[in-house]
Amino acid sequence: MTASIDIPTGHPAAPALTAYLRAVTAELGIGLESCTLDHASPLSAYVALDQQHPAYPGRDFALLWDEERGWAAAIETHSGEDLIVVRYLGGAVAPRPRQVARFVEAVLADDHTLGAPHPTRFRNAGGIDELAALLTGRARP
Repeated sequence: MTASIDIPTGHPAAPALTAYLRAVTAELGIGLESCTLDHASPLSAYVALDQQHPAYPGRDFALLWDEERGWAAAIETHSGEDLIVVRYLGGAVAPRPRQVARFVEAVLADDHTLGAPHPTRFRNAGGIDELAALLTGRARP
């Protein structure tokens, strides 16, 4: 189920993800109104960004997050198909917000020193307590 960030759900890790997204979006200079959550497994989020990727003019630029692979930078298509992932941050499921912001800067600058073209699977979906700990910084993978 995809929902606005403000709609309460029964997913036990949603509050921890919302708090993490609040910190990430603050670092990016935007707010939670730019986010949506998908409460299906794997838990995931979409963050709309104000910038456009220079290689894809006229297309919206976004961050995607999921509980297995962490962050990815993506481009919207004009046809409503799946987004085009241009890079994966890697390193951790829930890196510090400043690292996510540096990733966005690197992707927009076409700097390939941060991130990777292919995803890394850090964990399997589920394990709600572990996920909440990762999102709140109480645990590191």
